[in-house]
Amino acid sequence: MAVTINQAQQILERYITAEQEVLEGRTVSFGGRTLTMVDLSEIRAGRKEWERKIASLKRAASGGRPYKLASFD
Repeated sequence: MAVTINQAQQILERYITAEQEVLEGRTVSFGGRTLTMVDLSEIRAGRKEWERKIASLKRAASGGRPYKLASFD
């Protein structure tokens, strides 16, 4: 099943909320697991992954290329 931009944005928002809560010293239940400050790097890695996915989905939706070619004529 393909993930839509809206779905990806919702997942990213959950990661951001989890990161904020852990930074405040709370534990967070996310995906059936309880995360604490020790898991902060895992939460941040997940957030970064979803930020990349959203950027990729937006590029694909706009028809943009991930690179540009230069012409030296």
